[in-house]
Amino acid sequence: MKYKKTIGCICGGLLLGAFLYWQNNGLMLTKMTYRGDIPASFNGYKILQVADLQNKIFGKNQEPLLRKIEQSSPDIIVLTGDLLDRNRTDVDVAMDFIKEIVDIAPVYFVSGNHEHQSGEWERLADEMVAAGVTILDNGKSIIQRNGDTITVLGLADKKVNLYYDKILHTLMAGQEDCFNILLSHRPELFETYAAEGVDLVFTGHAHGGQIRIPFLKQGIFAPHQGFFPQYTEGMHEKDGTVMVVSRGLGNSTFPFRIFNRPELIEVTLAAEKE
Repeated sequence: MKYKKTIGCICGGLLLGAFLYWQNNGLMLTKMTYRGDIPASFNGYKILQVADLQNKIFGKNQEPLLRKIEQSSPDIIVLTGDLLDRNRTDVDVAMDFIKEIVDIAPVYFVSGNHEHQSGEWERLADEMVAAGVTILDNGKSIIQRNGDTITVLGLADKKVNLYYDKILHTLMAGQEDCFNILLSHRPELFETYAAEGVDLVFTGHAHGGQIRIPFLKQGIFAPHQGFFPQYTEGMHEKDGTVMVVSRGLGNSTFPFRIFNRPELIEVTLAAEKE
């Protein structure tokens, strides 16, 4: 009897270990479609979001992660912060990833709280710019295609951006007739984004609620939202503004994802009439 219990415990432990490994490393590519009043030339335009990598490494040299990104064949790649992790900061590892994805598509980046808490933000920013990344902390960039344009805006993380609402208001000035995309780390600021009339927002930070309740699509806890947070994944709409929340890729203080596999997000722009 004791032998059977021991075998049972070993088997149970192995199954639990395999489950946790899969939950933390089983990459997903979540595909979404944004329908709206987009310029004709951008119909079918594909945006790949990377969020909250937190210095995590997938396989050898990030090969599984890079393969998923290449399979998406995006027009642009957007990174919405926490490429670094303040608890195990490694700029070299982060840059190895960056140097690969800039060859796949143009890359746009906004900072998360971990960049600023790591003590290595200035070094990372310098190296990313040298590699060809467009950093949009409190800035904007115009993308042109066949005579049409869209505007990509970015907010630095709220941790170092106390007047983010006023900065966003300034960035949105004159954008009323343009299709605009905002990159921001924080989903809990959704009302601010909607109040400014942003068309499409990409965020992360919530880590999917870290532990998700099966079938209820509910996360347990997210930073700056607390228990049973409202914004942890998927698309949300308010007053014409659509916000995409990525569950992200890595972990930080809490080491496990449960019913919450790491995800990349692919959003395809589609004209409303399509």
